[in-house]
Formats: sequence, C-alpha cells, structure tokens
Amino acid sequence: MKGERTGQLERIVLVSTPWPLYNRPSIQLGALKAYLKAWSPQLKVHALHLYLKVAECIGYKLYRAISERTWLAESVYAALLFPERTKEIEKIFYREARGKPHLRKIDFKTLTSQVRDVSNGFINSVDWEHCGLAGFSICLCQLTSSLYFVKRIKDAFPNVPVVVGGSVFAGDTIHGLLETFPEIDFVVNGEGELPLTQLVRHLTDSQSREDIPRIPGIVMRKAAKNSAPVSFCQMEALSSLPPPDYDDYFHMLKTFSPQKTFFPTIPAEISRGCWWRRPQGAGKHSGCAFCNLNLQWDGYRSKSPMQVVSEIDHLTTKHKTLSVAFMDNLLPVKESKEIFEQLGKLNKDFRLFGEIRASTPRRVLEAMQAAGVHEVQIGIEALSTQLLKKLNKGTTAIQNLEIMKHCEELGIANVSNLILHFPGSDHQDVEETMRNLEFALPFRPLRFVHFWLGLGSPVWQSPRAFGLMAVFNHPNYAAILPPDIFRSMRFMIQAYRGDLGHQRKLWQPVKKKVRAWKKSYAELYKGPSRPPILSFRDGRDFLIIRQRRFEAEPMTHRLVGTSRVIYLFCRRHRSLKSIIGHFPGVAEDRIVPFLRMMVDKKLMFEENGKYLSLAVPVRAR
Repeated sequence: MKGERTGQLERIVLVSTPWPLYNRPSIQLGALKAYLKAWSPQLKVHALHLYLKVAECIGYKLYRAISERTWLAESVYAALLFPERTKEIEKIFYREARGKPHLRKIDFKTLTSQVRDVSNGFINSVDWEHCGLAGFSICLCQLTSSLYFVKRIKDAFPNVPVVVGGSVFAGDTIHGLLETFPEIDFVVNGEGELPLTQLVRHLTDSQSREDIPRIPGIVMRKAAKNSAPVSFCQMEALSSLPPPDYDDYFHMLKTFSPQKTFFPTIPAEISRGCWWRRPQGAGKHSGCAFCNLNLQWDGYRSKSPMQVVSEIDHLTTKHKTLSVAFMDNLLPVKESKEIFEQLGKLNKDFRLFGEIRASTPRRVLEAMQAAGVHEVQIGIEALSTQLLKKLNKGTTAIQNLEIMKHCEELGIANVSNLILHFPGSDHQDVEETMRNLEFALPFRPLRFVHFWLGLGSPVWQSPRAFGLMAVFNHPNYAAILPPDIFRSMRFMIQAYRGDLGHQRKLWQPVKKKVRAWKKSYAELYKGPSRPPILSFRDGRDFLIIRQRRFEAEPMTHRLVGTSRVIYLFCRRHRSLKSIIGHFPGVAEDRIVPFLRMMVDKKLMFEENGKYLSLAVPVRAR
C-alpha cells in the first residue's frame, strides 16, 4: 500500500532545496553521495538539486535576485507552508524587494504559484515509495523551502525516514527542531559522512526506527526531549574523502533547453573548519566575534595538496568546465602555496575563487594569481585597527590596505566586506575608518554590509560584553512563521536590544563615503585604457608616480635617488626602525620628513610607526 516501506533500504535520496547559488552543484550533496557510494558501492544514491529546477523555471535573473536576500528567499516557501499567513509574509517580501531591479514588477502571488507548481511537479516525479531514506541539507535561505518539501513528502509517504543536517542547526537547537517539526526523524550535528553511514547501516538492519541505537553525531526523535549536549562525529582526517559526485546536477542541466544551459562553477574544498577559531577551554573559542560559520565542525582539518589538485583536475576534466570555487571558510596557510603552484602546472586556464585572511603572504597571492584565481573574498571587515580588535580579527588596517593593494596589482578582484553597525563600535572607530578610507580610494571598493547577529557567534554567546541588553529570534521569523513555531526554538538569524539606533546614525558618514568611493572608482576605470588609479613607473634611479583623481586632473610626482629606493622598500609595510636600519647612510631626520610628506600626499599609509607605499607598478612585476 502507498506509504508503507517495502523490504530493506533500497535507495537514498539526498535533497537540496532553493535558494543556493543555482550555477553550482551542492558540495554537501556531492560529498555525501561520493562517500556513501565509496562505503557501499551497491547502494543507490540520488542527489536532487531541486533549486536548479526552480531556477530554470522562474528564470535565472529572478532566482539570483531572490537568493541574494535571506528574507526574500524564506518568504516564498513560507507562504506555501503557511498560506493563512500570506498577508504578513507578503509584506516582508515587498519590503525586502525594494531597490531590487528584477523584483520591481513581480507579483508575489504569481511567483509563489509558479514556485509551488514546479516544486510539486518535481516531488511527484520521484519514486518516494521505494526510498529508504530522504536526507536534506539545510543551509542559509533553505529553512522554509526544506520544511515545505519535507512536509509534502511525509504527507504522502509517512514511512519514509527523513534526516536533515546543515549549518542552519547546530548543538542544542537540534532538540527544538525535532520537537517543533514532527516530520523530521533524525538530525545530523556537524558533518554528515560518518553519522549518515551509521544511520544507513542501522536502517538496513533494523525492523523499526525505534530499534536503532544511539548514533554519535545524530539526534533521534525519541531523544528530542533529552537535553544532553549533542555530540560530533567527524573524520579525524579528510584523506579518506573521495572527490564529490556532481553527476546528478549535470544530468539535470543537460535536460534543459539550449537557451537555459550554462557552464557551472565546480565547488571544491581544501579544508573544513577555521584555523583562526581555536578552543580556549570551558567551551570558549577564539575566532572572529561575529562569526557562527564553524559551529558544525570541531577543529580544523585540511586535505593534502596532492589530493586537492587531483580532485580539481578530475572534476574539471570530467565535467568540462574550468570555473572552481573553494568553499572553505578559510584557506590553509601552509598548504596554499603548494596547492596553487601545482594547479598552475596542470596547464588549464582555471577561473578560481577562494576566501583568505588579510595576512596571506604576497608569495601565496602570486601563486594563486598564476594558477587562475580571478576573485577572492578577504576577511577585511574593517579599516580601523581599533575596531578590528573588537571584531577579534587578529589583523590591522595597514595589513588590510596592503592586501587590497596586492590584489589591485595582481589583477585579482577583491570582493570583500566592510562591516557596519557592529555592537560597541564608537566615534573613534568611525573616525579612524573615515581617515583610512582616504588611502583606500585607489583600490577596488569594499562592499558595506550591516552586522547581523548569528546564533552561536561569540557576540551571541556573550551579549553583555558587546553592550547588548537581550538577544532573541529575528522578528521577521514572527511574520513568516506561526506564533507557536516562532516561540518554540532558536533560529539562525537573531536580533537584539542594544545600541542599534545609535550605530545606524554613527555609521552614516561611512556609508556615504563608500558610495562615493564606488562611484569614483567606476568612473576612473571607464574607457578602453584603464591604468591603475595610483601607479608608478620605475626609471632605475628615479620613480614617476601618477595619481589619477575623480573629476580633477591627474597629479604626477617624481622621486629621485634615495627617495625612490625608500618608496620601493615600503611596497610591503615596514616599521620606521627597519627603514632606518636598511638605510644606515641616511640620517633619520631626512627619512622621517620624507615619509610624512608621502603620507600627506596619500602616496603612503602610516599606522603605529609602520609605513606602506600605495602605488602599484604600471607593469606588474
């Protein structure tokens, strides 16, 4: 009869629902499928990239616009889950859609109807009756969409076991998830390879779900009311991971009409976790104060350079695409140079993306650029050293400016953020930011983002230390979810009472200046000839620096003899002591005035007795 399980576990279906980036397969599904197949080759594992089908149906531009904003994404399926709340949800959607060109003429009811039809059509196309386990990967923007699919599948096939995992839920919040949503049978805490293989083994061997013993890394419905801490169960090393299996994504893409096909980006991973976040005892961790990205891992592990290079060579050859995005929260320091040097030797014209720290050495950047890194996201977050200390970044403003300069010189697009409204930031932080922005103008502008409070982040764990009076679920959840669900558990995006109004007013000058920075940078790089905004040409014993300016004539400066050599010596930031020591034949009272003059002209940056030359060579060295 429909809804009853027949025999032993026959196959597994892994699901990723909207709204991840449509132009890349899910690395979560790819990694899990590959591991399960390697563990049990006879097991049938299907990875359903449902988000790709939805994107193809509603159009890629519209899908991208929705996927870029959390509350736009969550509101669409919330209206399908809770139609009685459509009016409240609709308000959230239209408010979030303001200023989005692709959403100006979108009718919310038409959109949700379109999404419902394609979603239900996809659900009906799957043989759930012979599915031994349905697994859902739930990350940011996937909460309501995942719940919608889980509910629809469970309504029709109540005996299909459902397991969920992902970054949206971690630790103690899992108990609330199971209590609130009865359709979910199991939740994985942390990475899924080991827990999922154990769950599959027990589901195969057990007559009933009630017979399944405790599995490390998995919380079961029968233990939902147990308040015991949730454990991890992760691999000690990543060497046993096979390359991700993205076949299902590419098979789906091949079914699209020619005008809907594209060349996807391959997700890859070198490491898991964050080496900057380290245990400090008593449950405390170091790491960035605002970050909650690494709660699903315990510690930091990375693959060997040989394994990484082999995987990327294999995946790009197999799928005939050259764009690769490293999904690591932070690339490893020691291995990165060798990895990118070896990638460069593959003789493939890669287009690579990765996330790095501002302390990444220039030699690593050079290896990355030579291998094909076109774009990086650097953990810059602030241009105020005082604020960087509050953020616990472990970096300084001069380091941030230096890596921004290196990216400009190497032709690597720097798509990094500037965090505004961080709790506890003050006038001194803003003044320092405004002052330092003047020196950043020759480089690619940062994107300002408003601080949001993530569940489990250091700020959330110690709100009083950051001036917050209370923390609670974001009020938008109250609009898109029924009251009983809103009150029953903690969600990933939190809100707080504190100095938010003060912060908004405080950071207005910075927002205005960043907008002006973007405008001037775009104007100065218009036209067929686009030399650097601040550049130099070396004449062997003299240096010519050209300073292009927005709505003003360029300025030219000439440095001769020792002045030239000092300027070139400071292409990487140097302390005054090291500068004086490097030029023993030049008196300090000659060096210091020169450095001050360079800073006054915005040709060098100074911070705490350290100096950085800002001009980049017209011809990259």
